[in-house]
Amino acid sequence: MMMSGITLANFAIAVSTFIISVLGLILVIFLRKTIRENRISFLAFFLLLVGYTSSAVINELADTAVISQISLFSNSLFSSLLIPAITIYLLRCAGKDWRHSPLFAAVASLWAVYFALLAVTQFTTWIYYFTPDNVYHRGAWYPLLLIPPALLMVVNLIGLWRFRAALTHRQRVAFLIYFVVPLVCMLIQMFFFGLLLIVFGTALAVLFMFVFFLYDQVERSIRQAEENARQRASINVLQMRPHFICNTMMSIYYLIALDAEKARQVTLDFTTYLRDNFTAIAKEDTIPFAEELEHTRAYLAVEKVRHEDKLYIELDAPCTSFRVPPLTLQPIVENAIVHGVSPDLEPLYLSILTRETKTGSEIIVEDTGPGFAPIDDHEPHIALANIRERLKMMCGGTLEITSRETGGTRVTIRVPLKNAK
Repeated sequence: MMMSGITLANFAIAVSTFIISVLGLILVIFLRKTIRENRISFLAFFLLLVGYTSSAVINELADTAVISQISLFSNSLFSSLLIPAITIYLLRCAGKDWRHSPLFAAVASLWAVYFALLAVTQFTTWIYYFTPDNVYHRGAWYPLLLIPPALLMVVNLIGLWRFRAALTHRQRVAFLIYFVVPLVCMLIQMFFFGLLLIVFGTALAVLFMFVFFLYDQVERSIRQAEENARQRASINVLQMRPHFICNTMMSIYYLIALDAEKARQVTLDFTTYLRDNFTAIAKEDTIPFAEELEHTRAYLAVEKVRHEDKLYIELDAPCTSFRVPPLTLQPIVENAIVHGVSPDLEPLYLSILTRETKTGSEIIVEDTGPGFAPIDDHEPHIALANIRERLKMMCGGTLEITSRETGGTRVTIRVPLKNAK
């Protein structure tokens, strides 16, 4: 009577988790507006979960030893594949390249050990086996099979702790649930044979993680919509500082008497800069980088006249056949000049480089200024944070700020290949 009750409970767990997996897969398929990387990852998770839970259902219904052995092998394989899949997703969320990550290398090695043990199990009675009358038995070495998955979870927990700063609070909670719940179920099942705790725990953990990430994305989308509205209202204030306009007009005033031709040129450059700023404010989509480069050139021409021998500019931009959000390059250049040009500092050397890469295009802005302070509430730094967010949302690009070995700052913008003209 006890065994029939456990069998019924296991069948109910297997069927319910299979239904959850299928519903999750359908939901991911129809949620086309989610972030592409998230959608692909959860498609993989739920496909593996469908294979995992369906093999559990078949195993409960199997009436021959051969079918039971095949279904249990499939069940173990699909469940193990979920672990490196989660590792890849963790590294992507943390902004790391999983292909060159020591964490993924460790996980892949442990998974290979597990697969080897699982393969050996099919031809021996050391770990588990089925008798000809379809009765499952654990061998003397059964705990050995569960050691690699347990270590995999522990390694992933270490990775979660290592990359916690790169994740949101909700992401950390979601990954923690996924790593801890199946691990606890696995440890219990190592010592107590009976209910399908690992199947239930894994399905529940994936579902919780999906809900957490979905909620996180919805919240981010709402915040981004609010931020875009705020930026459209305040971008004029962020980029058109009164002191810059006043100083430029005074420079033109004095140049008229000293060098009328240069004054006319500066007036033309300043007019171009103002026109491009007003145009950028009105645009909500990406623009050709060539337009952003011309806007920056006009700004630099004005600044060069204002600062003369305190500012030296090198421009090497052969690659312009891609699109960026408006006001991407110019505020970065302005930030470098605002922080780097001062009577008390050495002359500022500023370089702008563009180049094509295998994955898209790069814009590199380097300066010899005092360097970038990571924690700073000044307006130029707020503008850089806005640029990073707009790059991510509008074209999938990234912005990285690093210090140069010889002093100063390097800002690298990477724009994916899909944004090429």
